[in-house]
Amino acid sequence: MKKSVACIALLNDKVLIAHRNPTGQMGSRFEFPGGKVDEGETEEQAIKREMSEEFGIKVSVLEKITTGHFVHNEKESSLEVYLIKVPHDGMTEKYKLTEHTDYKWVDIDDIPKDNFVDSDLSIYPKVKEYLKTKKSVN
Repeated sequence: MKKSVACIALLNDKVLIAHRNPTGQMGSRFEFPGGKVDEGETEEQAIKREMSEEFGIKVSVLEKITTGHFVHNEKESSLEVYLIKVPHDGMTEKYKLTEHTDYKWVDIDDIPKDNFVDSDLSIYPKVKEYLKTKKSVN
């Protein structure tokens, strides 16, 4: 089974989402930041690597929120979802994007309004429920 990670960054009661580059099956859709866990890599290592490669930032991994499951290209995958802490909001000092065209901070309730990838929508209800108990992690 393939394993991926989704990163939930919460700042000022807003959640970070990113707009994917227009290529590939999930191109031009929004997602929670994250990506695949490589062979021999822990979930925490994958989160730190993905956020460094795709956003140019060093993050802290705080706690696991949930696990989701989905099928992509006929392969079963797990989606490990973690709360992370980002070093800044990416507004004054922009994140350095490599896999995305844009990012924004949104209310958790507004996520279904964007064209979100299916795998992230599948874990959205659990993330929303979890975030009701949290405040910003800065």
